[in-house]
Amino acid sequence: MKLSISDLEQLSGVPVHTIRIWERRYNALEPLRSSGNTRSYNDEHLKRLLNIVSLNQAGVKISQACSLTGDQMEEFLEKELKAIMPGLASFEFYVSQLLNAGVKYDELSFSILLDQCIEEHGIMKTYEQVMFPLLQRLGLMWRLDHICPAHEHFISAIVRQKLMTAINSLPLSNRGGPVWLLFLPEDEAHDIPLLFASFMLRSYGFKVIYLGERVPMESLKDAYSSTQVDHLLFFLVRQRPVKETGNYLQNLSNTFPNANIFLAGNGKLIAELELGANMSCFSSIAEFSQLVKGGNGQ
Repeated sequence: MKLSISDLEQLSGVPVHTIRIWERRYNALEPLRSSGNTRSYNDEHLKRLLNIVSLNQAGVKISQACSLTGDQMEEFLEKELKAIMPGLASFEFYVSQLLNAGVKYDELSFSILLDQCIEEHGIMKTYEQVMFPLLQRLGLMWRLDHICPAHEHFISAIVRQKLMTAINSLPLSNRGGPVWLLFLPEDEAHDIPLLFASFMLRSYGFKVIYLGERVPMESLKDAYSSTQVDHLLFFLVRQRPVKETGNYLQNLSNTFPNANIFLAGNGKLIAELELGANMSCFSSIAEFSQLVKGGNGQ
């Protein structure tokens, strides 16, 4: 794939001016040049930059990291995977290396690394600091046509499996109390945030009815009428017309007037919407956790 230096910035998190300094001082990357002397990069440049970032996060000086060959980087990173540094610096290491394993379809390395992160930091911290940033970066790469859809499906499938395993490890709630109904509208298919919300609610001891993706309104009505539901939760991820979305929200609010309805996802879109009196939105995992634990989920 052909990349600009701005693409490298977006995909690696390293500012353009920093990449240029690393090139000039340390020969970190050797960009391709067109006949008109325009610089460009490819997927090998991206992988090398991601590895440099990982090495730097692991405590290696930039000058040293940039001087390593590809084989030397691989050798060093293999050692780091076995004894990864604790603390915030390690999270970017995980994201970078998971992305590398994912674009190579290396399921074993990807799974081992993600399991290691979960064991060290727990599923909630891993989702917040690693899984979610990874999926965001992956989504950007997909939208820019810098990876094929198969990469996105491959990585998402493994993340989904890990979340399902975590959910299955929790006991089903049999206590009395609020019931949450989780779903995605019938034109939404990105269920990973919904799965994580299910894990969070179940870990707090709530009963969850999980309908999953692409749920028609009639199916939602049937599930609601057949059970005693207190809260509805859904995500809006894809871009859509504001008026069309507003009509959908109004329909939800009118159809389920006695339920508390929570939504999250596309912050730019949601900011343009008028929410019903029984609707609330949240913009982060911490905010949702506070909403649930602070009384709104009771």
